[in-house]
Amino acid sequence: MSFMFPGSVVWFEIGTADSHAVQDFYGPVLGWDFEVDPDSSTDGRTYTRIIAPGAPWPMGAIEQGGTGGEVINLSVLSADVHDDVERLERLGATVVVPPTAVGDVTVFARLRDPLGNAFALFSRTSSQKLEERAAATEEHLEQAAYAPAPGGFAWFEIGTTDPGATQDFYREAFGWRFEKDDSTGGKPYYNVFTGNEWPSGGMYDHSCGPGGADYVMPSFLVTDVPAMVAEATAGGAAVEHGPDSNPDGLAFARLKDPNGNRFGLFAMPTAPAQG
Repeated sequence: MSFMFPGSVVWFEIGTADSHAVQDFYGPVLGWDFEVDPDSSTDGRTYTRIIAPGAPWPMGAIEQGGTGGEVINLSVLSADVHDDVERLERLGATVVVPPTAVGDVTVFARLRDPLGNAFALFSRTSSQKLEERAAATEEHLEQAAYAPAPGGFAWFEIGTTDPGATQDFYREAFGWRFEKDDSTGGKPYYNVFTGNEWPSGGMYDHSCGPGGADYVMPSFLVTDVPAMVAEATAGGAAVEHGPDSNPDGLAFARLKDPNGNRFGLFAMPTAPAQG
């Protein structure tokens, strides 16, 4: 099955009034590079692509001058944005930006799920140039899913105070599957399968503990979570959870960037030394 198919989370966007401030924070912490889309400044906004260290293609973008305010949202591939928006409204989503064409490249829309979390839909056009780039991007994304590089967008997480409503919405919206993760040492965590045989995200059930929050956020792979948390807080971020770890050694933390947007950091377990 193709990695990039309808229902897959394949992109993230950071909406802001100050793209340079966003770059100044994330660039040093995660090693990102940035390139401005030369066609984006014609409609009063600037769209800056985000490129992970060593990656040939972008994994997300910064939008300055949009209508969403300071926000991070995940983008889900759609076969037909117009049809999906109508369908998702019936499931309880709220439309923030209606279906909008970007030249002859894509159609996108921005919405909020029933608990108020931002997400986006986009569909590709059939232009040969875009299809060639999409095919190359898909190859890179599939490789990154199997062997993500530090600084890359390698996971997403949904935090919810109403796990039933969250699962019902995303299951009906995109066909996602939720399975309890037994490797977390008792944490109420669920792996999210968006169509492939491996999970691409997780859901944290905050309904039982104090201080729970509703959010949808990207998570980025790093080599040393405590060190990256220290760098992020020195740059103005606030720690919301962690650093923490699972019994298998997977380390993670949840933070808010200087604009209050949540993001995650995680590091894979260290393989035992061979004797």
